[in-house]
Amino acid sequence: MQKLMNNALLSCLFVLAPRRIIRVVSLAARPGLVMIAWLAVAVAGPDPAFAQKGIDDSYKGPAPGGGLAGQLRKLEAQPEAPPQEGGALAPPAGGVLAGGGLRGTQTTGNLEPIPIAIPEFLGEDPQLSVAVSNVIVADLERSGLFRPLDRASFLEVVRDVNAVPRFPDWRQIRADALSVGRIWRGGDGKLTSEFRLWDVTAGKQLAGQRFSAPEQSWRRVAHIIADQIYERLTGEKGYFDTRVVFVDETGPKEKRVKRLAIMDQDGANVRLLSKGEEIVLTPRFSPTSQEIAYMSYTRDQPHVFLLDIETGQREKVGEFPGMTFAPRFSPDGQRILMSLQSEGDSSIYEMDLRTRQTRRLTSVEAIDTGPCYSPDGRSIVFESDREGTQQLYVMSADGSGAHRISFGEGRYSTPVWSPRGDYIAFTKQLAGRFLIGVMRPDGSGERVLTEGFHNEGPTWAPNGRVLMFFRELQGQGGARIYSVDLTGYNERQVATPSYASDPAWSPLLN
Repeated sequence: MQKLMNNALLSCLFVLAPRRIIRVVSLAARPGLVMIAWLAVAVAGPDPAFAQKGIDDSYKGPAPGGGLAGQLRKLEAQPEAPPQEGGALAPPAGGVLAGGGLRGTQTTGNLEPIPIAIPEFLGEDPQLSVAVSNVIVADLERSGLFRPLDRASFLEVVRDVNAVPRFPDWRQIRADALSVGRIWRGGDGKLTSEFRLWDVTAGKQLAGQRFSAPEQSWRRVAHIIADQIYERLTGEKGYFDTRVVFVDETGPKEKRVKRLAIMDQDGANVRLLSKGEEIVLTPRFSPTSQEIAYMSYTRDQPHVFLLDIETGQREKVGEFPGMTFAPRFSPDGQRILMSLQSEGDSSIYEMDLRTRQTRRLTSVEAIDTGPCYSPDGRSIVFESDREGTQQLYVMSADGSGAHRISFGEGRYSTPVWSPRGDYIAFTKQLAGRFLIGVMRPDGSGERVLTEGFHNEGPTWAPNGRVLMFFRELQGQGGARIYSVDLTGYNERQVATPSYASDPAWSPLLN
């Protein structure tokens, strides 16, 4: 029973935050042509290790002579793409738009970050302009894929965002990329911001966009710009314009108050969603709506609720006295998976949220728990002790064809399928330690990313290249949230106002 209660604390899902409209103005390559698009985005609230470090095969650098310049040379041989609609700024005179797909160089398991220069943004409000550019710098640096250069080393003083940079000055300080921008308040009271991204070595513009947004969304705009830079220089989607839902924990350990909370992925804009009048566990967002599913214990009985974060309305999904693991949504948001206990065993069930009908997917004499759908909804990974020890298994979505995929030492739990479908993250208990690791869906390529006294609950960033989890250090009395990338070399603590656990990462909001 203790094992089942421990498992009830862990879960995974993807998050969808509330959205509002940000206007994106695109300047086309043809002079005088202005195109306006509308981008739906979520508006931010008030601004308030270990051994077995493996090489991530998703971060392979270019061939010798590569790096940023090397990949650009390859792209130069390809036809130039037309300007992007819905946000692209045409290159100024003398600048040429180049393609993306650029990466830093990887050698012997270490990724050489891309040196990038990001001067303070221009604008009539220097404090705001500096704040936006600093958020962009922090996002990129925290990813581990970029090395923002010290602004004190800059030789050119940027006075016009639309002027072609003096590339020799930026090459002299060994910048591979340069991003400049400005932000101002329009006549309608909204903020307008624009940025340009340049490849310094080739002297080409890689990206340029202009955004119009409510003033309180200035951090969202910074995250969106950081995502654009990330995508153009790595060839993969960014993950900065996202949120994380978690459990905020305060008070002494024997009388801990647990409240639902949500924050930006960098720990900013924390907002409480419950008052702490009841114990809450494992909040998770629907991938297709603005509802949170979470567990609540009342008189030692687990209940599952759906909470609309915009209206505050709460709906009880049902009472499940034998629940051993918080429910998880299907990719289409129409079904949830859960594990229910009966006569000492635990089986996996699926509920249709429209009809509230359930069907049983596993029926062996074992504890089957921790289910999670694959991104395409065709498979389910779960943990089971059906062969004597706690291991990971994969089966079809109808419950057929269950087969074991974990064969290493220790006990495996909390499997979480990557949004890309290429990896499954897990928690592993070995020799009194808790390890966070990943393996491919067939069980191959297992490697440990981090370990500690008590690590649990991995959750994926929407680009499938970074994980969050919660960790409790021995003798410190509470858990904190951390992030780590797939190389295992870039681990960071996410700042929260108090102890925090059970993180779940959202999809991109824009």
